[in-house]
Amino acid sequence: MKAVYRLVCSILLAGMVLSACAKKEGAAPGATVAKRYSIGFIQLIDNVTFKEMRDGFYARMAERGYGEDRLTINYKDAQGDTGTLNTICQEMGNGKYDVVVTLATPATQAFVNLESSIPNIFISVADPVAAGVLTSMAKPDKNATGTSNFIPVSELFKLADKLSPGIKRYGMIYNFGEVNAVSTINKAKEYLDSTGITYQEIMVTNSSEVQQAAEALAPRIDAFFIPNDSMVVSAMPQIVEAANGRKIPVYGTALAHVNSGALATVGISDALIGARSADMVIQYLEGTPVADMPAVTFDTLYTIINKKTADTIGVAIPAEFASATLIGN
Repeated sequence: MKAVYRLVCSILLAGMVLSACAKKEGAAPGATVAKRYSIGFIQLIDNVTFKEMRDGFYARMAERGYGEDRLTINYKDAQGDTGTLNTICQEMGNGKYDVVVTLATPATQAFVNLESSIPNIFISVADPVAAGVLTSMAKPDKNATGTSNFIPVSELFKLADKLSPGIKRYGMIYNFGEVNAVSTINKAKEYLDSTGITYQEIMVTNSSEVQQAAEALAPRIDAFFIPNDSMVVSAMPQIVEAANGRKIPVYGTALAHVNSGALATVGISDALIGARSADMVIQYLEGTPVADMPAVTFDTLYTIINKKTADTIGVAIPAEFASATLIGN
């Protein structure tokens, strides 16, 4: 009988401990603590494009009830160093995180290649299949999924034909080590080859080489085409300076490029890309397996034109772009 009594007491005591652990300190009786989550957040380098995406991600998490009271985010920036990036990914891959978020292709590749048991939600990988982080957009199979900022190359060149007709040669600057940039450049070359427009290209290995590349190309081309390259975008002001000096346009592949002085782009809202990835993180935290979340692409495109740059290089904006987003007024 005493053994039964001791057993009952033990059960009651365990229940009281569990109940106490579930109650928020200082909260009213019956109140429970919302589960806290820990997220790792990795990027290779920071720039205005990534800041927009990151801000969109943080804002959406907070908007949907995942603020600082429920979420700890360990944010790491490798500051452009791939060795540091790999170290960060290894540390997070072996860490105690509910999910790791990676921004752009290099960070995503580095983390997915570790084959960590921690799921990965990525932000803004232009071509996830070509980058090797997915085998199929519809059926994620590498414990990773996320958003793709697919670049509408043909639409961008069509915009250029209308804003600055008569372009016969483009200049391209990119880092051959970034799969997303190479993929976009290859699509650009394919399009230009089909139209008979020529191009010159310079590959760079770090952002300090971009200015020299821009100054070398500017006298020999009619316009710049700059892909979604995290290394090159950090030096966009130098490209714009070289282009403005020759009165030639720069066509970028992101809103942030235009904010930095490029003439125009056709693309997706960077903040929206970040926000949609946040939705996917929340979907996972609330019970949906990564394998059941197809990677996301976007159908809604925006035309963004920098009015100040247009005035600087003498480009008249046609009336048909009255509905375009104008910045730099």
